[in-house]
Amino acid sequence: MTRYIIIGAGAVGASLAAQFETHDIPYVLVGRGAQIAHIALNGLSYRRPNETRLLRLNAVDTATPPTLTPDDILILTVKAQDVEAATDFWAWRDVVDGGLASELPLVTLQNGLAAEDIALRRFSRVYAASILVPARYTVIGEVTVDAEPNIGVVTLGRYPQGLDDTASEIVADLTKAGYLTEASADIRRWKAAKLQHNVGNATELFAGTPEARAQAATDLGAEARTVLLAAGYDPAAASERKVDISGWQIKRSGDGPGRQSTWQSFVRGTSSEVDYLNGEIVRLGRLHGVATPLNSAFQQAAARLARDGGQPGSREITEVG
Repeated sequence: MTRYIIIGAGAVGASLAAQFETHDIPYVLVGRGAQIAHIALNGLSYRRPNETRLLRLNAVDTATPPTLTPDDILILTVKAQDVEAATDFWAWRDVVDGGLASELPLVTLQNGLAAEDIALRRFSRVYAASILVPARYTVIGEVTVDAEPNIGVVTLGRYPQGLDDTASEIVADLTKAGYLTEASADIRRWKAAKLQHNVGNATELFAGTPEARAQAATDLGAEARTVLLAAGYDPAAASERKVDISGWQIKRSGDGPGRQSTWQSFVRGTSSEVDYLNGEIVRLGRLHGVATPLNSAFQQAAARLARDGGQPGSREITEVG
């Protein structure tokens, strides 16, 4: 029977484990630090729009990882900036049949375009996913998902392209676990579309009117699209979805303006993924001769904020650029 090894106990990883737990899908949640220690000892406080549940999860620290079997599928839920270290740690672990974990399927749930290419250096079977899930982790031992009735939307395929039986199995299990899930043989287009959206995450780090932040996010996305097209990507359009997401709703709880993963990292004082979002657009722009003044400005402003220990909202968005 397939078992999923969920690597990373942040908002995405812990909520995925919670869904697997409540839908009887075999899994192990592996993490490090205070978050996984709290979950292992006390359980996870799992908040959805209409209820809060305390769930006991199958959770272990990275220091004592589970023994791997040939039936395991690894799901990488760490941030993009942590993929290098995570794949190095897991790829060369033994599997009970005498093989290595590098031969097991690895699913990447990271924002941006870098995780899959990093993973391919060590793993032979990489499955990429574009995931939309309004999950939030800012307090140890608590994860909130502001969506109903489904937890999120996932598009998944073999990387760099194609589909196979393993992809179909993962899609089926994610669907069972409460995600609106579909398979795509050209997953790079969906990853590009998600990046075009995610470059707007950085706007949440700065004070300003909702209108000013929305306009900045729109402009960042437009600049990103120009770069992605020049780089040979063709970001997928929402109209191309085969799964019906018309009934999926995001319901904010009203306890603060920030929700995206970038904002959460700054609130917790951890490393930022901006270099893999806005910075990815800047990199591609430099490679393909396309100017990226806006994404570069937000990348630099976020870097200064992180360097100086600033909190979201401590600088005006009108000062960026």
